[in-house]
Amino acid sequence: MQTYTGIDEYAAALGTHLGHSAWRTVTQEQVDLFADATDDHQWIHTDPERARSGPFGGPIAHGFLTLSLVPAFLREIYRVEGLSMVVNYGSDKVRFPRPVPVGCRVRAGAELLGLERGPQGARATVRVTVEVEDSDRPACVAEIVSLLRP
Repeated sequence: MQTYTGIDEYAAALGTHLGHSAWRTVTQEQVDLFADATDDHQWIHTDPERARSGPFGGPIAHGFLTLSLVPAFLREIYRVEGLSMVVNYGSDKVRFPRPVPVGCRVRAGAELLGLERGPQGARATVRVTVEVEDSDRPACVAEIVSLLRP
């Protein structure tokens, strides 16, 4: 994990790769719990038997489940000390280039794209790329925008 001592040190990382999270396995239980939380029980996610004969050869994670893992990935990659809080401000340019099969391992890499200072702190934009192990195409690419309050 990379640690930055305050916004100034973090700002110096602008345009650089911040690191990678650990690999984690996507389980059917996670997918089912996400389906329950979002009321999205489409069979390609929640019916492993039917999904085996479907277009992906088995069940896949919801794209938004993959996106929802981003905060946990980012906590493993870096932190900025000296802040009273960090607030999710939104996401830009979210794409899901490939499915995430249940049982595969995923991790994320992060790159600091922008940092705008204001009277209340700063607004950071980080490109997060969620990778699927042994694949050359990412599962998710998103620009995550956060508000950093000193």
